[in-house]
Amino acid sequence: MTVLSFELQRDELGKKLGGGFPEGSLVFIEGVNGSGKSAITQRLTYGLLNNDSKVTLISTSLTTKGFINQMYSQGYPIVPYLLKNKLLFIPVLPLVRSTKIRSDFIERLMGAKELFDNKVIIIDTLSSLIRSSADANKSIDLVSFFKKITGMGKTIIITADGTELDKDIMTEFISASDVFMSLKQKTLGSDIKRSIIVNKFSGARAPVGNIIGFRIEPNVGLVVEIVSVS
Repeated sequence: MTVLSFELQRDELGKKLGGGFPEGSLVFIEGVNGSGKSAITQRLTYGLLNNDSKVTLISTSLTTKGFINQMYSQGYPIVPYLLKNKLLFIPVLPLVRSTKIRSDFIERLMGAKELFDNKVIIIDTLSSLIRSSADANKSIDLVSFFKKITGMGKTIIITADGTELDKDIMTEFISASDVFMSLKQKTLGSDIKRSIIVNKFSGARAPVGNIIGFRIEPNVGLVVEIVSVS
């Protein structure tokens, strides 16, 4: 089985996550606002690009300029990949902020075939995009569509805030995922501790950590930390 590496020498995230995601995986990352979903997807994006995977990133929180600035602030020089068409960045922030309720987001997403041309497709944050259009049947259709795409050898990475979607809809995505991770955060004094909880990881090439602590530093990006189990 081919594994898509996102290894970077500067951190151990790739090693902690089994050396990469198996090709054709549906990766589901759940976390509330502020838990680090965008930080993780930005790190994965740069790591995948750095290991020769073409990526499409759909962002519900950043403009193109904001994305470039944020990536560079973390030490992830992204512009060369954009110029070489290795990365397709799609900002949907205006749609998310619109006061007009859109009930057709899921249909529009499934109909935009060009978004799924690259090897890896990342959607951050899916729940913000579909919360006004998601019901049980539409969600099942979307999960089926994602599984069809992964069946063609594409890898899809999606993040979601469980507070924005119905519990049954979240369960559909979790059940269908090949990799399911939860992001947790807690405050200790003046510090915020964030961690990745690996709930499911099918087809791993190497051992996978159960709990991976991390923080984000300016000009450095993601830093893996030792997590106390006490």
